[in-house]
Amino acid sequence: MFLNNRRGFSLVEIMIVVVIIGIIAATMGNRLFGGLDKAKVKNAKIMMQKFADALEMYNTDCNTYPTTDQGLDALMSEPQGDPACDSWGPVSYLKKIPKDPWGRPYIYESDGVEFNIISLGKDKREGGDAFGEDINYNEL
Repeated sequence: MFLNNRRGFSLVEIMIVVVIIGIIAATMGNRLFGGLDKAKVKNAKIMMQKFADALEMYNTDCNTYPTTDQGLDALMSEPQGDPACDSWGPVSYLKKIPKDPWGRPYIYESDGVEFNIISLGKDKREGGDAFGEDINYNEL
């Protein structure tokens, strides 16, 4: 005995399921991408701290920080120009200078006495708010 009461899903039922799945995906997507932005900000701060540690070692050896013109590259190879560093380490302070989590170079500013490291954040422009806000090492 076979039943011929096979009934498929109606277009309305399928559309309701698709809308529900869309709502769930949108909600989870916002949480996921918000978490990704938080992780990128944290990663930028951690990298800035690594730069700062290397800059402190440089300062210990050279009695100054690299100037803005010498930049963070002074941590990879002996800097040229003033101020010269007579005791630059036997090996580089860093093997490479990565870009910030949004693919832009970190901004390094120094007069040789103090320094600051800046990432422009998600919006890649000065200023901003939320995840687009600039991240300044001196404000951590």
